[in-house]
Amino acid sequence: MNKDGFVLHGAVAYCKDKDTLITYEDAYVVCVEGICRGVFETLPEEYAGLPCEDLWDKLIIPGLIDLHVHASQFQLRGNGMDMELLEWLNHYIFPEEAKYSDLEYAERAYDLFVEDLYVGGTTRAVVFATIDPDATLGLMDMLEDTGLITYVGKVNMDRNAPDYYIETTEESLELTRNWLDAAAESEYRNTRPILTPRFTPTCSRELLKGLGAIVKEYDVPVQSHLSENLGEIESVKKLEPDTAFYAESYEKAGLLDQNRRCIMAHCVWSPDAEVELLKKYGVFIAHSPDSNTNLGSGVAPVSRYLELGLHVGLASDVSGGSTASMFAAMRAAVQASKLRWRLYDEKVLPLSFVNAFYLATKGGGAFFGKVGSFEDGYEFDAIVIDDEPLRSMREEETIAERTERLAYLADDRHVVGKYVAGRKLF
Repeated sequence: MNKDGFVLHGAVAYCKDKDTLITYEDAYVVCVEGICRGVFETLPEEYAGLPCEDLWDKLIIPGLIDLHVHASQFQLRGNGMDMELLEWLNHYIFPEEAKYSDLEYAERAYDLFVEDLYVGGTTRAVVFATIDPDATLGLMDMLEDTGLITYVGKVNMDRNAPDYYIETTEESLELTRNWLDAAAESEYRNTRPILTPRFTPTCSRELLKGLGAIVKEYDVPVQSHLSENLGEIESVKKLEPDTAFYAESYEKAGLLDQNRRCIMAHCVWSPDAEVELLKKYGVFIAHSPDSNTNLGSGVAPVSRYLELGLHVGLASDVSGGSTASMFAAMRAAVQASKLRWRLYDEKVLPLSFVNAFYLATKGGGAFFGKVGSFEDGYEFDAIVIDDEPLRSMREEETIAERTERLAYLADDRHVVGKYVAGRKLF
């Protein structure tokens, strides 16, 4: 076979849908020209000539997708977790993010974030930077060099922020256009821009409408926050009195568009009408269970969203979330959903591990296209796990049990191989 490709041989696990985990004790995963051609218990003759890496004692799973993470908050992991969202932003986050106007500081801080992302299980991520366009471009350059595939956004905010960390409306729009033009000139292969209004409380209607025009002009996706915290929701009611619910502030500005992808992080307290609007526009919900717990925001009814057919992925949401590990995010998703079910609403069932694994792979991967599975035709993202230190001595242990254990016990040390779009990173 003359085509560029390779084969990984070992134990395999991936999700077909939100309720179905496919596992193989001994199988071959085939990649041809960056695309997965399927998983086979016996290697087909047509692929016999491809180089094969024998990983018989390892576990091969799809790469993990972080649908919402703040690179500029990485230095604050574990700080301020006794506060709620708005107090935390003002006391910790805005002062930290303002430091990134110092490009030397930004480079050193982003380097630590990028290294952490590179060595872990994450293969693709959607990232918030800061309002500084030069620092944001620097972050994009660093991520580009890793081979990870990411979306990165320059943050926009023109109200309800401290004087040392705020833009005028006109400045924010002009800097955003300049940043998008510079990103296009860089001709990134792996790194793409995403429009990033922080959230309605810090973005005037004029700014949001201006960003809505930029979305259409530059044909870029959008990310923001939605219905995360009760205090935040109350502030939106006062700031945007002509909206029936939070998401309408984005819709009225033209930021929700059926022709362009959009991520809204959290959606913990979304009313039924808001959920219907998200479904109408095909919005992706970035579920951030660790962050929502740490900041006392609540727990999103994720199993309900899945049953309704909404797009949902999983997120670390550093530094609201205490780690960028998507293994930890899977664990938090299951645990938080159980508490919500038991203590708040037994009509919304808790997530199973398979649900959480789906969110971290195929669910979030859909934002990037056909990503997050080993089904034929999907982009080949994979991580190789050395789970020997995590295994039980039980002879009857299944691949499904080994996979489930990853969420509760695995960390970066157990990731020994990583592939993104068919390229081996390590």
